[in-house]
Amino acid sequence: MTKDLLKKNILKNVPFSKSALEEFCSYFYEKSIHKKAFVLVQGEVCKFEGFVLSGCFRIFSIDKKGNENTLYFATKDWWLMDIDSFMNQSPSVLNIQALEDSQVLLIDRKDKLALYETQPAVEKLFRVMSQKALIAWQRRLISSNSLTAKERYHKFLTTYPDISSKVSDRQIASYLGITHEFLSKLKKQKK
Repeated sequence: MTKDLLKKNILKNVPFSKSALEEFCSYFYEKSIHKKAFVLVQGEVCKFEGFVLSGCFRIFSIDKKGNENTLYFATKDWWLMDIDSFMNQSPSVLNIQALEDSQVLLIDRKDKLALYETQPAVEKLFRVMSQKALIAWQRRLISSNSLTAKERYHKFLTTYPDISSKVSDRQIASYLGITHEFLSKLKKQKK
């Protein structure tokens, strides 16, 4: 039952035989994460890839000045990880923190890599998902370089209405690359 959402997510990206899908999903284990708890802390090596069943996560870094820079948010039916740390087994520059009590399905790196060898559909799935993620990053980069802060804020609210209701203004400002004070001014102008 808990893996039904994962199966739907997989099948909307790549066709799997029923037996291959069951085998692949059997490698995922469920984990409860309490609000404010970290799944990954900067400096640790990311040894998992996660799929969000419920809740909300913030994936962010902290720079040398102590500023938080939000890379993205992950809610129900989203994937989360630090791909650089995961693939290169290097210390992560990211933190992954639950913003509310959450449930995730995790797969260990060694299991995922082994499945690449035995199930070609798994490799195809993550290739397709990587391509989609790259498209999303490209669009975000273009937006951040071509849209005003006000336009970026409006786009965030319309694109991610579920997320905007779960996160603080400080976290939204961090995602948009603006100060909390500037976001407050934008919100006042909007009213």
